[in-house]
Amino acid sequence: MCDLHTVEWRTCLSSAPGQQVYSGFWQDKEVIIKCTVQEAPGTKARRDTAPRPELVLFNKPVRGTSVEEFRQMTFGFLKATLGDLPSLPALVGQVLAMADFNEDSRVSLAEAKSVWALLQRTEFLLLLALQGQGHTVRLLGHCGDLYLTEGRPPGSAQATLLPAALLPLLPAALRHALQQWVGPAWPSRAKVAVGLLEFLDELFHGAYGTFHLCETTLASVRHTASYDFKMADLQQVAPEAAVRRFLQGRRCERSEDCTYGQDCRAPCDRLLRQCKGDLVQPNLAKACELLRDYLLPGAPAALRAELGRRLRTCTTLSGPAGQVEARHALVLSHLKTLLWKEISHTKYS
Repeated sequence: MCDLHTVEWRTCLSSAPGQQVYSGFWQDKEVIIKCTVQEAPGTKARRDTAPRPELVLFNKPVRGTSVEEFRQMTFGFLKATLGDLPSLPALVGQVLAMADFNEDSRVSLAEAKSVWALLQRTEFLLLLALQGQGHTVRLLGHCGDLYLTEGRPPGSAQATLLPAALLPLLPAALRHALQQWVGPAWPSRAKVAVGLLEFLDELFHGAYGTFHLCETTLASVRHTASYDFKMADLQQVAPEAAVRRFLQGRRCERSEDCTYGQDCRAPCDRLLRQCKGDLVQPNLAKACELLRDYLLPGAPAALRAELGRRLRTCTTLSGPAGQVEARHALVLSHLKTLLWKEISHTKYS
C-alpha cells in the first residue's frame, strides 16, 4: 500500500479529532481508511515541548534488534495486552509474517517499526486476532500506522437506519414503529441478530481471550446484502486484560469513576474507595437491551411473547464472567435457537 500510491481518499467519516476515518478507494475496492492522530501518552499539554505522536509510535524496536528479539518483544506485548494464552505463539507468528511487507523472507528494522506502531492500535490487533471468523470487516492493507478495511459492499447497510443520537429522544412506541417501517423485514433482522449473538460468543470464548463491548450501539453493526452480520468498528471492543489493568487499584467515589470506554462499568467499593475488578453487565446483557428494540417490532405474533421473555431474561445477566458463564451460554443458545427456528425454513437462512 505504501509503494503503489493509489489510495483515493474520499469522505471524512469521523467527528472525533483524535480518530481519523475516511471512506476511500483502493485496488478497485471501496475501503475504509483509519489512522489516529493523538497526543502521546504522558506528554505535557504544551505542544511546543511534546514529542510528535509518530516519533513515539515508531520508537521501537531500536537499531541492532534481531528478529528473535523482536519476536520476544512482540510476545511480551501481546501477553500484556491479551493475557497469558496458549494461542499467543500462533498470533506472534502471524504478526511476524505480516511484518515482512516486501515478502523477502526477513523483517527489516523499518518493517519492525511499522508493525510495532500498528500493534499499538487496539482495533488493528483485534482485527488480526478475530479475522477468519466472518463477523468482522476484513483487513486489506496497511502503511506505517495507517490501515485499510473493507468498505461497504453493494447492497449492505447499517443494522439501524435511525440516527443513533435520535433514538434516546424518541418515545418507545414511536421508536418501535419507525424501526418497523424503515428497517429491514423482520426475518432479515432476525438473521442479523443471530450473527450478533455468534460474534458475542467469539468475544467470550475466542482463541485470544475474552473481549468486552465498551460502547453498545447498533451504529457499528452492519449487514451484507444477504443480511450476514458484520461488526464494522472495533474501536470500543477491549481485551479483558486491558479493562482489568485499568480498574486495578483505581480510586473511586462512585461507580461512574470505574467506567472503561462508554459503558464497561465496574462497582465502586465505597469502603475502600477502589474499583472492583468485575464488570456489572456482561456483553450479552447489553446486546439484548439493543435487540429488544431491534427485534420485537414486527416480530411474528406467535413468537413475540416468548422472544420478549427470553430477551428480558438476557438483560438481567450480571456478575463476574466466571460465575455466569454457564447461564450466559444457555441464554445465548436459547435465543439463537428460537430465532433460527423461526427463519430456518425461509430464504433468509
